[in-house]
Amino acid sequence: MGTETGAIRARTPGPAEVPAEGPAAGPAEDSVDRHIARWTGKVPFDVPTEAVITRIQLLAKHVSHGKERALAETGLQAFEFETMHRLASRGAPWRAPSAELAAELLLSPAGMTGRLDTLEKSGLVRRLRAAADRRRVDVELTEEGRRRWTDAMRWRGIAEAEMIGPLDDAERAALAALLKRMLLSVETR
Repeated sequence: MGTETGAIRARTPGPAEVPAEGPAAGPAEDSVDRHIARWTGKVPFDVPTEAVITRIQLLAKHVSHGKERALAETGLQAFEFETMHRLASRGAPWRAPSAELAAELLLSPAGMTGRLDTLEKSGLVRRLRAAADRRRVDVELTEEGRRRWTDAMRWRGIAEAEMIGPLDDAERAALAALLKRMLLSVETR
């Protein structure tokens, strides 16, 4: 390891410790450490800020890849999963008015109709006329739709557990609190 990387690490507070293989093991270098070393002296930036933001960006990419793997494992497309996810969030009987779903998914009525046609042909949802108002169409997850959604959620859970696995319960709680503080600051501007 070069001196430049060591100097950067000294300015970066609290580098993550990787579980040691032996008593002499120390902080591991990740791709962000190398990124910072590559850019130091070339452009002005605050090292701790760059380290945090770049790690968040890379972790977000890993979360996205985990979601993609979950969809691949279950043979679902993102739009199918997202629609079923909205239905599943309501709990039994896993049903919602079509217009309500369209609004949540930011879809036009025509876009919602096309999406529901595809999901219905695949046997993942069914459309029902509302008993109280025959003009209203409710959308309901079928047993197959619920099974496939549950399977995709299980695969997503596996990917997320692998990502957060290196942290113990106290570290997870501390990280969640720090990220919440950051997010609240951005959301309340």
